[in-house]
Amino acid sequence: MPKLYSMRWTEGRCVQILHIGSYDDEGPTLETLHHRVIPERGLVFNGKHHEIYLSDPRRVAPEKLKTVLRQPVTSA
Repeated sequence: MPKLYSMRWTEGRCVQILHIGSYDDEGPTLETLHHRVIPERGLVFNGKHHEIYLSDPRRVAPEKLKTVLRQPVTSA
């Protein structure tokens, strides 16, 4: 597999949450998204979770990294 590749996604409806901190510390943020935010809105998973990295880990301290955590959803 190449080190860099382009993908096109048509994912439709998603929920997302901003995580600030180390990639290793995303667990509680994902827990909130998956077990509180999604169910409270009457939604269910509808595809693969993915992340959008907003910070460059070579230039930003781990505790200040910003990552958008996205989960495709549909109505329950």
